[in-house]
Amino acid sequence: MAGLNPEVLIWARETAGLDRETAARKIDLKAARGMSGADRLAKIEAGEVVPTAALLRRLAAQYHRPILTFYLPQIPAPPELGQDFRTLPDKGDPSNVLLATLLRDVKARQALVREILEDDEDAVEVDLVGSAKAVGEAAVLAASMVDAIGFDRAAYRGWNRTSDAFDYLRELVEAKGVFVLLAGDCGHWSTAIEVGIFRGFAIADQLAPFIVINDQDAKAAWPFTLLHEVAHLLLGETGVSGGAPNGRVEQLCNDAAAEMLIDQEEIAELGRALQGNAADTAAIGALAGRARISRSMVAYQLYRARAITEARWIELRDAFRGHWLAQKEREREKNRAKEGGPNWYVVRRHRLGSAILAVAKQGMADGSLTPTRAARMLGVKPMAVYPLLAEPRRVTA
Repeated sequence: MAGLNPEVLIWARETAGLDRETAARKIDLKAARGMSGADRLAKIEAGEVVPTAALLRRLAAQYHRPILTFYLPQIPAPPELGQDFRTLPDKGDPSNVLLATLLRDVKARQALVREILEDDEDAVEVDLVGSAKAVGEAAVLAASMVDAIGFDRAAYRGWNRTSDAFDYLRELVEAKGVFVLLAGDCGHWSTAIEVGIFRGFAIADQLAPFIVINDQDAKAAWPFTLLHEVAHLLLGETGVSGGAPNGRVEQLCNDAAAEMLIDQEEIAELGRALQGNAADTAAIGALAGRARISRSMVAYQLYRARAITEARWIELRDAFRGHWLAQKEREREKNRAKEGGPNWYVVRRHRLGSAILAVAKQGMADGSLTPTRAARMLGVKPMAVYPLLAEPRRVTA
């Protein structure tokens, strides 16, 4: 354990949002020899006590850092993660620590993908990234997005399920060279990041553009978030999105995404039919179902069109979120009663998306990617790489 850098240990704890007392409790460092756990941790951070290998592993897990980080000669420079487009009341929320960890992980994986593509003589830059930098009108940006990915609203709405409509939309985006990942935790359900902290993240890289969607959100919200982040790519803006869209860029991306998914005349017609009572919920739900979008988005568009007040929009938004959370809990209870569950590899493939899986498969096939590096790129353990990249079995009638 020799060679640990005490300054890096302190930095890792502080960037994890932990004081010594909390950190000692989380790493199970108990009182001993007349010293509290926090005091024992202080000794380690001062370089006076060398931690055991087991304790070091617990430190790495709780601080969300690789063990090798603790041996760096100096505190690493913060990674360039783009702009923070969020308008949150408290960016010191503990969940933001988890978000920072997730974004670092995504950035590292994106760098690996880019490295592979740089060595591929057939790889080309993605034209849509930065193609609408000068655009400032939502309708113009929406039209550019439609052209860029070949979006067809009728085809999108033609799917029976919103999840299928999202898959259709994701395929369009990935076909243009964009990597679309679903990620809302740091590798375990206990590190799930609330939707209020972030909804999406875009890396506007010309060769390996990435979009991350927080899969802790309702599936009905995924298509809108995806298009919102596509708008960021066209604007050439890297950054994280979440919270109320009060900023100019966020409002522009929101309006452009909405323009693609729903016609304002549909919103106006619904606004004229609202009665200001419980019947409104059913009417909003009906339009959301037809348009394959979330009810909250419909409510927000009604507010933007001044068909309802801000107070009514907030009331509806909170009610819809409450309904979704209740449904989510019912499904969780239902699944607990079932034996087994969805195949881990099937779920992981869906979260990763076909684009990054294709790069990993090609890299493994031509020898440019080792199983260890492929595991890092895919966010799995090395032993899971081969079965993950194996062709999933097709169900035959």
